[in-house]
Amino acid sequence: MPALRPRLGSSPLLRHLLVALVGGAVALAVLTAVDDFRAGQLAAMAYLGIAAAGLTVLTGLNGQLSLGHGAFMAIGAYTAALFLGDVEPAAPLAVVLLAATAVASLVGLVVGLAAARLHGPYLAGATLALAVAVPGLAIYFGDTLGGEQGLSVRVPEPPAWFADLLFFLTAVDPSRGRFVAYLSWFVLIVVLVLLANLSQSRVGRTWRAVRDHEVAAELAGISLTRARVVAFVVSAATAGLAGALMAMVVRLTAPSGFTLTLSLTLLTAVVLGGLGSLAGALIGAALLTFLPQVVTGIGSDLGLDDVQSAELAPLVYGVVMILVILLAPAGLVGTLQGWRLRRRAAAGPAAPAVPATARPSDPTRPSDPTRPSDPTHPTHPTHPTDKAGRA
Repeated sequence: MPALRPRLGSSPLLRHLLVALVGGAVALAVLTAVDDFRAGQLAAMAYLGIAAAGLTVLTGLNGQLSLGHGAFMAIGAYTAALFLGDVEPAAPLAVVLLAATAVASLVGLVVGLAAARLHGPYLAGATLALAVAVPGLAIYFGDTLGGEQGLSVRVPEPPAWFADLLFFLTAVDPSRGRFVAYLSWFVLIVVLVLLANLSQSRVGRTWRAVRDHEVAAELAGISLTRARVVAFVVSAATAGLAGALMAMVVRLTAPSGFTLTLSLTLLTAVVLGGLGSLAGALIGAALLTFLPQVVTGIGSDLGLDDVQSAELAPLVYGVVMILVILLAPAGLVGTLQGWRLRRRAAAGPAAPAVPATARPSDPTRPSDPTRPSDPTHPTHPTHPTDKAGRA
């Protein structure tokens, strides 16, 4: 059994599962302790974290800059709204989430194939056009997608098994809103585990190779187009899944909720947390969820009216972004990791311990394998008999 410990400890999957179990227990305790309003905020943090995690895979690991991930969230949200409308009976939530993920993946495949040959500002411009065009499609097909008013989303009652399990664990009967919060955090943890394992697999190493040096990656036999398309599809799928959860949290899907501001918000979360870091994406989503309320409360305490307090949040966003770019260019998580590595490098490597049996008894003379190391032995150099014999 001790021989298996290094293998189990070094397994990324086991390590990620253990972290997921701890995170799930903490999320369960927090969601049970807070009120419905805070549970709604935590649900918003969850779907923003899912979308930001997919974007950090695309931008941080593969090096493709996207300004249109709000469009993929809109695709997932409208897919969920069509399933969860006024039709009876409502489709199972698992089917709704899988359908939203599949539709967003299909669109991501088409866009990824078209954008695989674009780089830098050209790719950003193409995805920016996507973010502007998709909400307009909802208005154009207003008879099906609800136009400016959007589509209402009816969340079904929590399943009986879930209600019984939650009551057994927390002695609380979940409402629909709290059920969606639990569901959002469960999906977030599953997505983070999958993306963490994917980023450390061969696929993740391929993405990093394409990001770091395209020519070297191509000489090594890596298909640049395939790597970019796969990254784009994975990122679009997570965005579509996040959009479906957003539709259930907000209970309304309208074009006004998927403007260019949403795409820029996701990119802001990735930059604040750190490119290529899933933990940084979650931290960025938390800042973007809870910072506006804190800033609005501070503005009210300073004597500002409601409109001025609400307009203070974008200003704080900009200031925080500038400070992070100047003081922590690698993001919050990246800067913390770099600081820890510098501390370890400054401390220096520890000197390896020399076994006692390998140390010579007399440092002024080379070790003699024919002489024993016991000082009481007659042939030892420090024994009186041996000294007399040499004299």
